[in-house]
Amino acid sequence: MPAPAAPRSRAAGGGLARAIDAIVDAPRFAHAWWGVEVRSLRSGRIVYARDAQRNLKPASTLKLVTTAAVLDALGPDERLRTTLETSGRLDGLGRILGDAYLVGRADPDLSARFAEGRPTAAFEEMADALRQAGVRRIVGRLIGHEGLFPGERRGDDWTWNDLVWGYGAEVSALSFNDNVAELTVAPGEREGDPIVVDRAPVTAYYRVTSTAVTGPRAGTRELVLKRDFGTNIVRLSGAIALGAAPQTLTVAVEDPARYAATVFAEVLAAKGILVDGGVETSVAPLPSGLRVLASHDSPPLAEVVKVVNKVSQNLHTEMLLRLLGARVKGEGTVEMGQAAVDDFLHRLAVDSESWARQDASGLSRSDLVTPHGMVGLLAGMDRHRSAAAFRDSLPVAGVDGTLEHRLQQPPARGNVLAKTGSIRYVNALGGYVTTRSGDRLAFYAVVNHHTGPSSDSLGALDAIAAVLAAQ
Repeated sequence: MPAPAAPRSRAAGGGLARAIDAIVDAPRFAHAWWGVEVRSLRSGRIVYARDAQRNLKPASTLKLVTTAAVLDALGPDERLRTTLETSGRLDGLGRILGDAYLVGRADPDLSARFAEGRPTAAFEEMADALRQAGVRRIVGRLIGHEGLFPGERRGDDWTWNDLVWGYGAEVSALSFNDNVAELTVAPGEREGDPIVVDRAPVTAYYRVTSTAVTGPRAGTRELVLKRDFGTNIVRLSGAIALGAAPQTLTVAVEDPARYAATVFAEVLAAKGILVDGGVETSVAPLPSGLRVLASHDSPPLAEVVKVVNKVSQNLHTEMLLRLLGARVKGEGTVEMGQAAVDDFLHRLAVDSESWARQDASGLSRSDLVTPHGMVGLLAGMDRHRSAAAFRDSLPVAGVDGTLEHRLQQPPARGNVLAKTGSIRYVNALGGYVTTRSGDRLAFYAVVNHHTGPSSDSLGALDAIAAVLAAQ
């Protein structure tokens, strides 16, 4: 059944319309663009709309589209397997006589996330399997294979500044530790002391140099972090005030597949398995005749999607889009992933013809969606066979994810399940509300071009959600 057409302006809603109008018509938003739509899931009726057909930047609420499409294609129980493979013979001395391939198949959680804080847990598991099989040496090379995703590692229209930090990490089918280095920095004991830097993981793949010092308690000098493009050398300078709390910086690393293979080689060495031929990477087709020496399976896709939407994980979303292209269209590129998403949106009867999607995560400043189309997606997914996994992936107001510290008071607390989105001059919120009267609503609200404090926009979005919950 086709989705109901969105009114050009607001739908009749009495007190609800007046309450939302009062929020978006506040003088501080005089120069901003708003788009809002609210639909009853019980009746299918649009109960409020404000410029719901306008194309607006969605920021991270675009993740709703990607995660819905991948759940539709693969299902919530799918697991993604990383393998170590070789065609080399294992001789009587415990030597693999040939190269070994660490094959990435888009598991985004080769990290500490599901491993009790141990980032190398998956690699340790695979190394232990090799030891048990009698392997003590790889005579050839250890090759990190990322051929499932042959295209560009960075998103279209991402900024230079994005690429330094974890939220703009390069995309690879073989990704480790979210393709970042985590640096925890803290002041020394006395003014003038070097700052304290802890690294995770500890690996030779990246290097940290620091001239930063401990500044006075009331000092205004700030810590400066730089990583030159094309290198994995992180430089710290400036100062951290005496007595300041430790902070963790997530820095993107270059060449993720080499990062993963290097750390795996270090884990193998620690387990007494040496690699003679060094570490390389490849996107070329895998050679024939390979057999699996060890493997690691990801958590179920429902848990992978939950990470994406709860904490708004950009890298994982970009990996899922390319995985969608590989599985549905036979090519793990952004273009084929978007083509698969287009097919999904068409099947769900989502009005998305005017949209522009340059990436999967919403980090691109060229992404455009309509509130009407996004509510159509939410309504469609509420009827989908993977509806429960999709809903469970969303932040819960006042409870977890990016809404843990928002909407903490009843009736919104626990009754608003929604994805957040924020980039410069863009804030959005979209998901589901269970109202005080027992109705269930799908809603999407977004504001673009508000150049005032982002707290204004966040407060307004939360106020809209609270109004809905109170109905």
